[in-house]
Formats: sequence, structure tokens, C-alpha cells
Amino acid sequence: MGNVFGRKSQPSRVTEQDKAILQLKQQRDKLKQYQKRITLQLEKERLLAKQLIKDGRKEKALLLLKKKRYQDQLLDKTENQISNLEHMVQDIEFMQIEMKVIEGLKVGNDCLKSMHEIMSVEDVERILDETQESIEYQRQIDELLAGSLTQEDDDAVLAELEAITQGEDVALPEVPSDPIPEVPEAAKAEPERREARNKPDKEMLAA
Repeated sequence: MGNVFGRKSQPSRVTEQDKAILQLKQQRDKLKQYQKRITLQLEKERLLAKQLIKDGRKEKALLLLKKKRYQDQLLDKTENQISNLEHMVQDIEFMQIEMKVIEGLKVGNDCLKSMHEIMSVEDVERILDETQESIEYQRQIDELLAGSLTQEDDDAVLAELEAITQGEDVALPEVPSDPIPEVPEAAKAEPERREARNKPDKEMLAA
């Protein structure tokens, strides 16, 4: 029980404009009902006047036609009132749409302002300058690399790229399959004998 009585009521989503539109539409519907009822009554009176003329009661028929004429004028006024109510409903509904558009523009404008506060014109200029410097630096590196390679190197790089693109292995120089010739034993002992002959000379020079 406490939760029921303590619960806060939700704010109504029905605006004053919605209430006004509802009232206008209700008045319009009542006028249309009145218009329909008068139209049926006039049709009956027209038939009655025709019957009175046949019966020779011309004065009674004339009085009934005067009444019918007056009611015809009321129908015209009713039609104008219905048209005015419908125009007013359309104007209010269109104004509601315009208000929503204005609210959307206001939200968008506030969002743009907050984004401008986060990134100023100076920040954008700095980022553009840094980007341009990076592009220029990369261009210089590309020029240096291009200048250090010969035409033959460029052709080899392009051939390797083409082979990789086609899924082929790049051709590498073949390793010689011939056995390495052995060094004769006399050639291996020659440096040792030369060192033995030169050793007494070195000892004399040291004494």
C-alpha cells in the first residue's frame, strides 16, 4: 500500500497543443453530425413540400420552403465553420512540426559548439601542418631510396615484386656442386719450415 501511494506520477506527455487539437477536432465532428442531420431533414421537407403542392396546399408548401431556405443558409455557415476548424487544426499541427525542427536545430547547434570548444581552429591548423610535414618527410625518404638504387636494382625489385604477386619463388643464385680441391701436404708444411728458418734471425736481433 505504501508503494502505491508513494509512487510518483509520471509527467503527462499530452501538451497543451495536443489538447487544443483534440477540442477542435471534437467541435468539427459535432458540426459534421449537425450538418448530416440537417441535410436529411431538408430532404424530407423538400419531399413534403412537393406533396403539399400536389395536395393543393400551396401556402403550406411555401412556408416549408422558406424554412428550408433558412436551413440551407445554416448549412453553408456550418460548412465554413468546419473548414475554419480544419485549417486551425492543420496550422497547429504544422506549428508542432516546426517547433520540433527548431528544437532539433538547437540541439545540433549546441553539439557543434561543444565540438568547436574541444577542437579549435588552431588545433586543426596544427594537425594539418603536422600531416603535411609527415608527407614531406616520407617524400624525401622515397627520393633518397630511389636515388640510391640503379636501374638494374629497380628492375630486380620489380621482378621480385612480380614473382611474389604471382605466388612464385624468386630465383636465387645456384650453389656450386663441384667438390672443393684439397690442399697438398707439402703446401701445408711450407709455412712451418719458413717459420723455423726465420726464428734464429729473430733471436740474434733480440740479443
